[in-house]
Order: sequence, then C-alpha cells, then structure tokens
Amino acid sequence: MKKDQSRIIREQAPRSATREHSVPLYLTSSFIFDSAEQGRAIFAEEEEGMVYSRYANPNTSEFINRVCALENAEAGLAFASGMAAVFASFAAFIEAGDHIVSSRAIFGSTHQLLTQQFPKWGVTYSYVDTANIDEWEKAIQPNTKIVFLESPSNPGLELYDLEKLGALKKKYPNVIFSIDNCFATPYLQKPLHFGFDLSIHSATKYMDGQGRVLGGVIVGSKELINKLMFFIRHTGPAMSPFNAWVLSKSLETLGLRMDRHCSNAYALAETLEQHSEIKDVKYPFLPSHPQYELAKKQMKAGGGIVTFEVKGGKERAFQFIDELEMIRYTSNLGDSRTIATHPATTTHAKLTEEERINLGIHPGTIRLSVGLEDKEDIIGDIIQALEKTK
Repeated sequence: MKKDQSRIIREQAPRSATREHSVPLYLTSSFIFDSAEQGRAIFAEEEEGMVYSRYANPNTSEFINRVCALENAEAGLAFASGMAAVFASFAAFIEAGDHIVSSRAIFGSTHQLLTQQFPKWGVTYSYVDTANIDEWEKAIQPNTKIVFLESPSNPGLELYDLEKLGALKKKYPNVIFSIDNCFATPYLQKPLHFGFDLSIHSATKYMDGQGRVLGGVIVGSKELINKLMFFIRHTGPAMSPFNAWVLSKSLETLGLRMDRHCSNAYALAETLEQHSEIKDVKYPFLPSHPQYELAKKQMKAGGGIVTFEVKGGKERAFQFIDELEMIRYTSNLGDSRTIATHPATTTHAKLTEEERINLGIHPGTIRLSVGLEDKEDIIGDIIQALEKTK
C-alpha cells in the first residue's frame, strides 16, 4: 500500500490474545519478563521487548510507526510535548563549543532555547533571514552541529527551499539538518524526501486536531533516533500511553481533516485579500505570496493557517478579536474549531519589538488557525468583526 491514508490506517500495534479490532489502551508502567534470562537479554538489547512505558509502550509505538509511515522515516520517538521534542532534537546532540544555524523565523520558545538556554552551555547560534541558499551555506561554520528551520514558519508563513537545503546537506554530511514540520504536517510536506535528517512535530496541533492532548514526535534515520533514545531514556520526556492512543486514532483522519483545513483557509485568504480593512494577507497558496511557486513545488496544499494584519494596529486587533462571535481566542492551533491568536502579545511576546518586526509580526497581526466549520460561517464571523470595528 503506497497511499498515505491506507498506510496510516493499516499501521497497527500487534493484536493481543484477545484479538481486538481496535488497539486498546495499555495503561501500564512496566512489562513482565517471562524469565530472569529474558529480562537480562532485553536489558542487554540482545532481544526486543517492552521494559517500561517511559522507554516504549504499545500505544506510543503504534503512534510513532504511523508517523514514520507518513514521513517515510526509518524510526521515531514520541515526547510529552512539541517543545520537549524540539529541545531534545538539539540537546541530544550539542556539546560545549558547538554552533547552530537556524532560520530567524521560528516559534518563540525555540528562539528562547537558542538565545537564552544554549549559550549557558557554551553553544552559539547564527540566524539566517533569507531563503537564499548561499546565505545558509555562509552561516555554516567548522563547529556547526545542527541546521534548523521551520517551514512554513510561525506565524509569518515564510518558506525555505527544502530541495536546495537537502542538496546542501550532502555537502555537509556531519551536520544534522532538522526541520519543524508542524504547520505542514507529513500529509502536506515530507522533508525527509528532500534529504533532511530529522522531522519534528508538535502532535498537539494537527495530529490531534481537536485540542485535547499534548504530544511531540521526531522521526528520521535509525542512527540519529538511537542517539536520541539514549538522551530521552535518561531525561524522561515520555509521552503518556493515553495521549499516544488519542493521537494514533486521530492520525487516521489527518488527511481528511487537512483537506478541509486547507480549502477553508484558501477561501478565507482570498476573501481577506480583497477586504479594505486588511493591510496584508499571508497564505502559501495565494498567488500573491512571495514564495507561491516554492509552496506549490514542495507542499501538497497551503495548510490551515492564515496570517493577516488589520488596519489600526494593536488597538484595532484587540477590538477585532473581542468582536468575534464563533471564533475563539487562544494560543493553540490545528484545532477542528477556528482559533484567533495575537502573536505579538502571546506566542511571541518574549521577543523584542525589533525581533517581532523582523519576523513580520506587527501590532495588528492576527494568526488564524482555520478550522473545519463551514467556510461561510468562518468568513462571516471575520467580516462582521471587521465591520464592527471600523
């Protein structure tokens, strides 16, 4: 089976002796050994087997295997949250004296890791402001350990050429090329296909899709995942079996949901682009997006996020949010329900004003996670809030 929808639904944990059709919850902290010798062999990694749910569990294994099937990855690991996954993707590999190259357009907490936490460990970083591949190569130093980026970025929806970055990876085989693929999901974009080493997701977002549980996942080569496994075995950022069970079931409808998210988002973006009270609209599959051709080249569709700037700055943005009737205001995204967020005062509030402006985050910027409601209702709520705040 080659199609995503078939592969993900048919990827299941082995059935137990009860012959269940749907995988049950394995709410157990540990697993029994049949003999002392088997316990020794499993701990010595001479025999495969579950030991402790902090290391592995049938529910987390099924979830990981489904993401691997979508990403065409050799192996993966699940984490308690998306940021636990992002942190581990750095911390498992860096040492004092190492250097990290990153796109400047990254999530606020990731920015804090690079600028506040890792310098304490003697790790330096360089930001790249452009998609120009020559600038990425210039940023790589002899001590560079990791190249990291988000594409599309949060919340500015900037894109980077994954094919060209994959070609750059071939020139620097000892550098780990890692991407936060959360906004696109593996349904819309497959970075490993372009040569990336690791693909990272906040499973809290579209993989869950209903705002219920936290989770993160990293997939990539067996070699790197094995090194990550050593790190997480001794630091403990494990995903709970219950969250893995929820997320694994949610993945069965990921493609169906993403199709609807994308079609709704595109319709909204087209409408907002024509509205007199909107200064700017960003959506990767709008022809007006500066990287439209690149988006069409490396993404199946434009995703479920629309970022726009209302006229009138912060005051108007706050008024607009308060006038929304159906759409709710929260900092999450990827939900079945449409969500509005004001990045400058929430997700990216810890950045300086200059840093936010460099990322395209203005006082009037709104990030809209477009849900699965009827598009007419989503658009209608946005329009009425704009009209009320003229």
